[in-house]
Amino acid sequence: MLRSNTCGELRLTDASKTVTLAGWVQTVRDKGGVLWIDLRDRYGITQLILEEGVSSADLFSTARSLGREFVLQVTGEVVERNSKNPNIPTGEIEIRPTTLTVLNSAKVPPFKIDDETDGGDDLRMKYRYLDLRRNPVRRNLELRHRVAQATRRYMDEQAFIEVETPVLIKSTPEGARDFVVPSRMNPGEFYALPQSPQTFKQLLMVSGFDRYFQIVKCFRDEDLRADRQPEFTQIDCEMSFVEQEDILQMFEGLVRHLFKAVKGLDLAEVPRMTYADAMKLYGSDKPDIRFGMQFVELTDLAKGKGFPVFDSAELVVGINVPGAAEYTRKQLDELTEWLKRPQIGAKGLIYARVNADGSVKSSVDKFYSPDDLAAWASAMDSKPGDLILVLSGEADKARKQLNELRLEMGTRLGLRNPDDYKVLWVLDFPLLEYGEEEARWFAMHHPFTSPKPEDIALLDTNPGAVRANAYDMVINGTEVGGGSIRIFNRELQARMFSLLGFSDEEAKAQFGFLMDAFEYGAPPHGGIAFGFDRLCSLFGGADSIRDFIAFPKNNSGRDVMIDSPSVIANKQLDELKIRTMV
Repeated sequence: MLRSNTCGELRLTDASKTVTLAGWVQTVRDKGGVLWIDLRDRYGITQLILEEGVSSADLFSTARSLGREFVLQVTGEVVERNSKNPNIPTGEIEIRPTTLTVLNSAKVPPFKIDDETDGGDDLRMKYRYLDLRRNPVRRNLELRHRVAQATRRYMDEQAFIEVETPVLIKSTPEGARDFVVPSRMNPGEFYALPQSPQTFKQLLMVSGFDRYFQIVKCFRDEDLRADRQPEFTQIDCEMSFVEQEDILQMFEGLVRHLFKAVKGLDLAEVPRMTYADAMKLYGSDKPDIRFGMQFVELTDLAKGKGFPVFDSAELVVGINVPGAAEYTRKQLDELTEWLKRPQIGAKGLIYARVNADGSVKSSVDKFYSPDDLAAWASAMDSKPGDLILVLSGEADKARKQLNELRLEMGTRLGLRNPDDYKVLWVLDFPLLEYGEEEARWFAMHHPFTSPKPEDIALLDTNPGAVRANAYDMVINGTEVGGGSIRIFNRELQARMFSLLGFSDEEAKAQFGFLMDAFEYGAPPHGGIAFGFDRLCSLFGGADSIRDFIAFPKNNSGRDVMIDSPSVIANKQLDELKIRTMV
C-alpha cells in the first residue's frame, strides 16, 4: 500500500504518529516562510505544513513545484494545528512532511475541483472523471451505494434470490423503442437490449424460484429528460403464490427499510388511492400529496350564468390556494401567461379572492352574483384570505392543466420541500387505452398484466372499463415503482394478445416461449420494479437522476466524454452484413 492512512481519518489522538498519505493536491498556499498544502482523497482533506528552518530546502523546492491535482505521496508526523479548522473532521491536526513524492503531475484542470465549481454542465460532462472528484458528486454515488446495499440486505432477509437475466434478448413491438444489436453469426438478425427483464422473471416463477430480485440495467430508446436516460437501473422483483395485497405489504416494507437505513427516517402510514380518484382530485396518476389543493368541480355552479367560456366547457374545475388572496393583478396576469405557454396550453385563468370579511371578488363579477361566488367558496371550503383559481374546457385537458397549475402554486408557496417525504400507492389503473390513430387497444402497463378478476367478463363487451390488477408507488409526485399481478393462464394471455391486435401467428412468434411455459404449471405471480436512479435522486433531494449516475448521457443521449455513439468502420459493417442489407 502506498499509504498508511486516508486523508479523512486522522485526529488529534493520532498526534506524534508517523503516517503516509497519498492523494491529490487541492490547493497550495505559499506565504514565503510557511507553505501549506491541502491533500485530498475520497475520504477527506488533510493539511500539510512546511516551515523554513524546520523543513528541508529540498522539501520546500518540491512543494513549490506542485500544481493543482498533482498526485502526491507524503510521509510525515501528525502534529496539532495552531489554527484549527472546525469545518473539516481533520481540522485539529496537520502533517509535517519528511518526504514528498510526486507520483504524477497534472495539467491545470478545466474547472475547479471544488464543491462550488466554476464548470458548467457540458464541461463537467466532458471531463466527468474530474467531476467525480468533487464532494457533491462523490456523495451522490456513495448514497447510491448505500441504497443498493440496503436493498440487497432487505431482499436477502425476505428470502429473495438475486438472479441475472440476459442482456441480449428479442425485440418486442410493445412499449418504448428498443436498442438493437446486430448479430454477426446470424446475418440480418438482431438482438434487443432489455427494456426490462419482464418475461424472464415470469419464467423464473414458472421455474419455481418463487422470490426473485435483481438490480439490473435496462435500456429504452426514447426522448430524454431530467429523470430519464437511455440506460437506467431498476430494482426488479417478482413473487409467486401472492395476491396484490402481499406485493403491497412486501415492497412497502422495502421502502420503509430504505428510508430508515439511508435517511434515518421512519416512514408514516402509506395511503392508497385509486387511479380514478387520483385523476379526479389531482389530474395526475402520480399526485404530490405533500400539500392539499385538491380539485373541486364547479361545473354545475358555474354553467348557465351567461359566461360563454364556462357555458361551452365540458368541465369547470378549480383549486383553493390557502392564504394567496394577496396575489396582485400583476402576479395573476403573469400566472395566466405561464398557463398559456404551449407546454400547458390553457386559454386563460379565472380567479376569485375571498376577502377578510368573507365576501368574494372575482375576475368574472360581471356574470356572477355575490351569492354565486359565495357558493364557489363554499364548495371549495375557502377561508378568508384564500385564492380560488379556476380552469375549464375539455375534461381531460382541463385536469392536466390544473395539475400543472397546482404543482406550480405548491412550488411558489414553498409547499414542496424535498426533505418532506410523502409516499402513496395508486391502484386500479385501466388495463387498456385506445389509440385513435392506430384504431386499436394498447396495454397501459404491459401485455402480461392481469385484469381484476371481477372485470374479466368486460374484456369482450367493454374493454375500456376493465381495471388492471396493477399498482404504482409514488413519492412526492414522482412515480418510483410500478407493477402488477401477472396473467399466468395461457388462454387468458392469448385472449389479451388478441385484444391488443396480435394475430395468433404474431403472438406465437413474439411470445410463444412464454405461452408454452404457462402449460407446464405456472403459479399465480406478480411483481414490481422500482426506478433505482429515481429513488436515489429523491433520497438525495435532487430533480435529475443524472447526478446519481457515474457516467451519464446528456439530453441528446450522447456520452460527450467518450464521444458515443459514434460511426464504426466499414469492415465492422461488412462483418455484420449491414451494408449489404442496405
